Formats: sequence, structure tokens, C-alpha cells
Amino acid sequence: MTHHIIIGAGPAGVIAAETIRKQAPADRITLIGDEPDAPYSRMAIPYLLMGNINESGTYLRKSISHYADLRIERVTTRVTAVDSAARKLSLADGSSLAFDTLLIASGSKPAQPPVPGIDLPNVHTCWTLEDARAIMAKATPGARVVQMGAGFIGCIIMEALASRGVKLSVVEMGDRMVPRMMGPAAGGMIRRWVEAKGVAVHTGARVDRIELPQPGLLERVGAAIGLGEAGVPQGPMQVKLSTGAVIEADLVISATGVKPAMGFLEGSGVLCLQGVLTDEHMQTNVPGIYAAGDCAEAFDQVSGKTIVSAIQPNAADQAYVAAMNMVGKAAVLKGVTQINVLDTLGLISASFGNWEGVPGGQHAELVDLPNHKALSLQFDGDVLVGCNSVGWTQHVGVMRGLVEGRVKLGDWKDRLLDDPTQLMPAYLATAQAQGQWSGAADTRRR
Repeated sequence: MTHHIIIGAGPAGVIAAETIRKQAPADRITLIGDEPDAPYSRMAIPYLLMGNINESGTYLRKSISHYADLRIERVTTRVTAVDSAARKLSLADGSSLAFDTLLIASGSKPAQPPVPGIDLPNVHTCWTLEDARAIMAKATPGARVVQMGAGFIGCIIMEALASRGVKLSVVEMGDRMVPRMMGPAAGGMIRRWVEAKGVAVHTGARVDRIELPQPGLLERVGAAIGLGEAGVPQGPMQVKLSTGAVIEADLVISATGVKPAMGFLEGSGVLCLQGVLTDEHMQTNVPGIYAAGDCAEAFDQVSGKTIVSAIQPNAADQAYVAAMNMVGKAAVLKGVTQINVLDTLGLISASFGNWEGVPGGQHAELVDLPNHKALSLQFDGDVLVGCNSVGWTQHVGVMRGLVEGRVKLGDWKDRLLDDPTQLMPAYLATAQAQGQWSGAADTRRR
């Protein structure tokens, strides 16, 4: 009996396990996760913080017996090493597991900055259900919260924290908010919007140190006469910034980005670059070992290079392709989607493809400050290769269709350079005429 092992119990791991079971009813499937909770979606954690759902609402499958019913063996432990030659995994509890095929769907892990004080008790990432429980206990109305990072994930967490009525300060090393998704005009617009909602924003700044307060005179005297414990700090933490500013905080959230979780592959022979490198079948350089989801590096047709694109639609597509190939049924990944759509306290922004542009390419930008709107288009020849927008929600489906379809715009490229808002007419005249992305125009109306 063929034994398929999946490392990672997130969306990619669960979809792969279910796909294998459907295609290979008699095979053995083991799903390894390193958290004690039922498999859940990290993207649901902000909704948990907002109070929109309870913990069970984060679970990927609602039935308690779902995995047992499908004969998917769940193992709660951490993989410490992969022996590709022996087809064996080493586990944190000292045991090992043999596999015939292996899927690496280990996802990402927070990229913690080397800040003194980052390990203090009231400093947390916002990545696990355990993190969420700790944050909800402290992020009560009026609590002083400092968030490190204002990227895509940081802005999602920021909205969840703001909904809890905390006094929130955000610190971002970049010169603008969401610097890896938005240009200066759009990032600055998002900052002004957020500040108007009561969030203090510090850009171009980093957290240099997080400190507990020093025991005061009364504490020292009390300890000396036996009325208290010497050295026990009272009051908020001190968050010291590179700008010289000092912010008092009851809670600090580290949201400074994530990186693929692939350290356990060291010495395995599996090739890792930005992520675990895969081919169009999601197979690594080692036959029978595959990767999918946030840890996988796959080919992107828009940019013409391999990328890690850590969004759930990619995880689902990659998991399905990997699972089909694991059971001997050929499947090919059509491409990696580079999409980010963000709701920041009610302001919708989006980016697609090479939003920063390509060498020698042309671009068009429109900024409407009073109405909180910005639109930037990037061209390579007569092809729209990237764009980002703030407030232009009516164009999101069309932008995606033109970028991912690599539609040749012809004369419409020059018209868009003059007036970027003419995306819909350009789509109707080019993409539909070429028979590409016929559903994109309807996306905005759903």
C-alpha cells in the first residue's frame, strides 16, 4: 500500500490529503501538523480577533470526524529532518516515518526581527490560535498596542486590533504603508486614511528595543521592608524607536513579515531558493517529493521567473496539482497568481503582477487625493504587466484579467497612458475580442 505523507495541516495540506483520498481510496495518508488544534486557516484569525467568529469558525472542515471518516491519519508533531534517499522523516519525539511520496506543505513562519525585548511575555506574533488567545486577553478597549510592521499581513491584523477599541500605534520600516504592494502615492494615501481613523503611524522607523519599566522608588522601598518583591516592574512596556520616539505599550504585536518554513529540509537534498523549488507538476528536484502552498516556489508566467506567492488560491491550486501527480495522474500548474486585495479600515486597495514595472516599460498614474483614489498601470510593450489601485474597486476584475491574460492592447495602450480609467473599454475591445478571460469583466459585479 502506497504511503503518502503531507507535512503541514493548513489549506494546502488538507486539500492535498482530500484529493489523494478521492483518487486513491486504498492508499495510506498521513497529515502532520505541529499544532494541537484541528487544521485551521490562519487567514481567519483576524475575524476571530474581531469577534465575527469563534475558534471553530477558523477550522478548515467543520465536522469533528472529517479526517477520520476519510481515513486520513493526523499526527501532531514537528518534522526535524527529511532523508530523501531512505524515504524517511525524523520527528521531534524521536520517532520516524517512512513514505513513498511526500508533500511539503509546511507554509510560512513569522520573520522575527532581532530586537532586544522581542521575547518579553506581552510581545506576540499573530500567526497561531495560541497567539490569538493571548492577544484577545490583552487587546481590550483602551489598551495601548504597538504593532511592528504595516505590510499586507500587518494591515489585516491592524484592522482586527482597531476593531477591539485599542489605542493603536503602527511602526513601519519602509517609507510608506504596504511598501511591497503599493507605490509612494498609494501607500501615502493609505497612511492618511488610517491616521484619520485614529491609528498613529510611524513610517521610516524601526523598533530598536522593547523594555520593561524599571522598578520605582516605592517598589524598592516596599521590597526592602518585606512588602513586595524586589525588581518586579509595574506599568507598560517602553517601545523605543530609531527616530528617538518612545511609545508606552501594554501589548506589542510583531507583524514584520513571514518566510517559508523549510529549515527542516537542510541536508535533505531538496533544492530550496526563496522557497522549495518546484516544476510545473509541483515536484521538487527529488522524484516523489513535492511542495505546495506558502513554502513552495513556482513559475510565474507574468514575471517569467519562479516566485513564492503566499495566497490561499495558489495554495489550493498547487495542492491539487501535487496530489494528482503523487497518485500518478498527470496534472500541470497553469501559473502562479500574483494578487493582493486589501481592506484597510474600509479603504480597498489591490495590486496585480509586476506593479513596480519592468525595465524599459511605460507607466501611467492617476492620483485623486480628495477622494482617496489612486491608479497605477505598468506596461511592457503593449501588455499590461502590473498595476495597483486604491479606491478603484470597479476595475479589480478587469485589471486581473488583463495582467494574467497578458492581453495585447494595441492602440489601447496609448489610450490608457492618457487615461488609466479606461480599463473597461480597453478590456472589452481587446481581451474579449481575443477570446481571453471572458469572465473577468463580470468579477466586479459579483
